[in-house]
Amino acid sequence: MLTPSLDIFRHQPYRHYWFMRQSLSAARQMQAVAIGWQVYDVARETRSIEESALMLGFVGLAQFAPVFLLSLVGGQAADRLDRKLILVVTNLVRVACALVLAISPFYANEMTLWLVFSAAIVLGVMHAFSPAAASALLPRIVPRDDMRQAIAWNSLGFQAAAIGGPAIGGLLYILGPTTVYLTSAALLAFATLAIGTARTPKHEKVTGQSGWKMTLQGLRYVRDNKVVLGAISLDLVVVLFGGVTALLPVFARDVLMTDTVGLGLLRTAPAIGAAVIAFLLATRPLTKKIGIWMLGAIAVYGIAMIGFALSTVLLLSLIALAVTGAADMISVFIRQSIIQLATPMSMRGRVSSVEFIFISASNELGEFESGVAARFLGPIGAVLLGGAMALVTAAAWFRLFPQLAHTDELEHVEDDTEKA
Repeated sequence: MLTPSLDIFRHQPYRHYWFMRQSLSAARQMQAVAIGWQVYDVARETRSIEESALMLGFVGLAQFAPVFLLSLVGGQAADRLDRKLILVVTNLVRVACALVLAISPFYANEMTLWLVFSAAIVLGVMHAFSPAAASALLPRIVPRDDMRQAIAWNSLGFQAAAIGGPAIGGLLYILGPTTVYLTSAALLAFATLAIGTARTPKHEKVTGQSGWKMTLQGLRYVRDNKVVLGAISLDLVVVLFGGVTALLPVFARDVLMTDTVGLGLLRTAPAIGAAVIAFLLATRPLTKKIGIWMLGAIAVYGIAMIGFALSTVLLLSLIALAVTGAADMISVFIRQSIIQLATPMSMRGRVSSVEFIFISASNELGEFESGVAARFLGPIGAVLLGGAMALVTAAAWFRLFPQLAHTDELEHVEDDTEKA
C-alpha cells in the first residue's frame, strides 16, 4: 500500500515520455549548478559580492525574456504541430547549447560570460516551446483515469532527478565545468532518443482558426476560470519574490563558506523534501480540501525561507530548503492536477503555455528579482523579503480567490469546468 503503483508504465509512450522528462530534468539541474558557480566565480574576480549576485540575476533574465516573448507562440504551436516533433527538435538544440557551454571555460573571462549568456538565451527559446508540447502530449498518451497517477510519477521522477542532478553536478564540477556540460549533453541526447522512439498517437491538426484567435482563447480561459487563475498566479507571486535558487552560489561561497559540493547539496535539499512529498502523493493523491492544502503549503514555504535566510550553519540551511521543497511540491501537484483535469483537450497547449509563462516568470524572472534585491538589500535581506512575501500572499489569496481557497475536491473542479 505504501509503494506507488507501477501500472502506469504499461503504456509504452508514457514510459518513453517519463524517461525523457527525467533525463532532461537531470541535465538542466546539472547545468544550473555549473552555470551558477561558473558565472559567479568569473564575476567575483573583478566584481563585489552584490555585483556578482546581480550577474546571476541576469542569467535568469536571459532565460526568461525569450519565454515571455514566445511562450504563447509555443502554446499555439503545441496545438497546431506534432508535439513529439517539437520535443525532439528542442532537445537537439539543447544538446548543441550544452556543447557550447562545454567550450566556454577555455576562453577569457568576459568571452566566457558572453558564451554562457548566449547559450542561456537559446535555452530560453527552447523553454518557450517544449513545456507546452510536453504538457499537451501527456493526456494523449495516458488514459484519463490514470492521469493523477501519471502526474504523481512525473513529480516523483522530477524530484529524483532534481536530487541527483545538482549533487552529481557539484561533484563533477571538481573536474571542471566542461565535464558537467558534456555529461548533460549525453543526458539530453538520451532524452531525444527516448521521446523520438515513443509510439505516440498521430497528431490531430487544428484547422480553420487564426493564430491570434487561438492564443486569445487560451488567455480568456485562464482569466475566466478563477480556480485555474488563482492556482497559477499564486505560484507566480510566491516564487517570483520567494525564490532563492539564483542566490545559492552566493550563500554557498560567502555566507556558509562551502564549495561546489556544498552548492550541489543546497540545490539538492529542496528536491529531497519535494521527493518525499511526491512519493506520498504517488501513493495517496490529495483529493480533499485542496484549496486549504495549497495555501497552507505556501505559508509553510515562507516560514522555511525566512529560516534559511537567518541560518549560518550548512545543516540547518539544508533542512530549511528541504521544507521549502516539500511545501512547494504540494502546491505544484495541486496546480498541475487542476490544469490537466479542468482544461479541454483542444486547449491544453494554449493553457499550458499561459501557465508556463507564469511559471517561468516566477523562476527565471524571479532569479533576476533575487539578483536585483541582493544588489540593494544583500543576499540575506533578499531572501527575508521573499519569505515575508510568501506569507503575505498566502493570506491575501484567501480574499482575492475565494473559489480556490474553498475548493474541496478536484473532481468538482473538473465537473464545473466541463459544464461551463
